Amino acid sequence: MFRLLSIEFHKLKYNRASKVLSIIYFGLLTSIALIAAIKFEFGNFKLHLAEAGIFNFPYIWHFNTFIAAILKFFLLLVIVSMMSNEYSYKTLKQNLIDGLSKKEFILSKFYTVIAFSLISTVFVFVVSLILGFFYSDYNEFSIIFSDLEYLLAFFIKLLGFFSFGLFLGILIKRSAFAVAGMLVWFIGESIFKGYLYWSFRGEKIPSEKVDSIMQFLPLEAMSNLIKEPFSKLGAIRSAANTMGEAFTKSYDVEFLTILIVLFWTFIFIFSSYKLLEKRDL
Repeated sequence: MFRLLSIEFHKLKYNRASKVLSIIYFGLLTSIALIAAIKFEFGNFKLHLAEAGIFNFPYIWHFNTFIAAILKFFLLLVIVSMMSNEYSYKTLKQNLIDGLSKKEFILSKFYTVIAFSLISTVFVFVVSLILGFFYSDYNEFSIIFSDLEYLLAFFIKLLGFFSFGLFLGILIKRSAFAVAGMLVWFIGESIFKGYLYWSFRGEKIPSEKVDSIMQFLPLEAMSNLIKEPFSKLGAIRSAANTMGEAFTKSYDVEFLTILIVLFWTFIFIFSSYKLLEKRDL
């Protein structure tokens, strides 16, 4: 494992674009702290996000993982360019000539995906912990380390997303087209979701039937791992209650969703191996 990882990181070390994108990504993760400085003023209404409780334990785990997950596209570019460079610079062929099997080659890429996902998760954990100690009103040990399942969901979300990117990189061979392929898939899922709403328009609660079908699609499943945290804030709920609205939404990380994303991760990696195995290099 470590031998395969060292090969991949050696390649990334001399890839300037990958280094720049990685620095930007982790820089943006750090910049989550800047949210604390955001203030809104509308007449007599004043809102300071840090004081609104977004960095309170344990809510911070939910909020920060949701925000950090939006930034995953920067590392996606690293993953797909990492694969396209193998074809462009013919390092894939050279690795196989030097004795690396196709299985080991795919494993080296998958180990890199795991490493990026794990490093990102640890990074978000550290940043969140520091912000929480600065801004949280609750610092009891039991509160600080509750709801850590959002970090697990974040790791699995990145793992599935980057595995999808790796598969597209192998399938399409060009990073720009691979990213475009991801966008086309997202649009396809969105169109299918719209079609389902149209099909169930006569039902009493069409959204439940639509969600029960859409949850099995890869990008939708990844999205469902960490649901939006904003309506969970006390200020938002209070405002909704004054307007007669009640929230019944579940924000839990669901075990079924984890299994679905892990299943798709396996499919993407296995398909990548089979594709490489059959392809004439």
